[in-house]
Amino acid sequence: MTATPSVIVFDVNETLSDMSPMGGRFEEVGAPVELAKLWFASLLRDGFALAAAGSNQGFAAIGAAVLRELFARAELNRPLDDAVQHVMDGFGSLDVHSDVPDGIRSLADAGYRLVTLSNGSARIAGKLLDDAGIRESFEALLSVEDAPAWKPARASYEYAASRLGVEPGEMLLVAVHPWDIHGAARAGLRTAWLNRSGGGYPAHFEAPDITVAALTELPSALAPARGIL
Repeated sequence: MTATPSVIVFDVNETLSDMSPMGGRFEEVGAPVELAKLWFASLLRDGFALAAAGSNQGFAAIGAAVLRELFARAELNRPLDDAVQHVMDGFGSLDVHSDVPDGIRSLADAGYRLVTLSNGSARIAGKLLDDAGIRESFEALLSVEDAPAWKPARASYEYAASRLGVEPGEMLLVAVHPWDIHGAARAGLRTAWLNRSGGGYPAHFEAPDITVAALTELPSALAPARGIL
């Protein structure tokens, strides 16, 4: 990296939270479990499209609308509105990935300012971190609901920098999503790709400054930038 970050900014959905149980929510309402991945990808697609067009709508509202569209072609075991609510309620019962608590505590102990920046709600992020016992390690829980646009729009990262009183180059974004890494890099942030899947990084996106397979690896990966051997 070309600069030492003082603030580490975490994406939430899939980066900190384990979203694999969401498939079970689909199955519980009578929908195919594999529909969960299509739904989340479609949710992000629509949020990105709105950001590109210069508007911003809430994560939950878009997620529910996309569910209604997908469920219109499914044989559900309950009324449509109840099925949509059951799936959306699943966000409130997710857990963090197993590497997250130790990784977060190590980074906090190292003196970094820790915040989240999610396309979802700050309330859901707060519950996730409370349940994991690590909420106190975070200085702020930021959501693009209060920004001009969703990530990966530049304005979302600039919003975070403004709220925290730092320059973009003083922040390091940690995310599993290459599109988030790309957007942050283009906005001037340092980046760390959390490669949970073991797959390759897309060549058409800006490359991350750091790649780790688990959050517990990040403190030692950052150490050289702080002159710690």
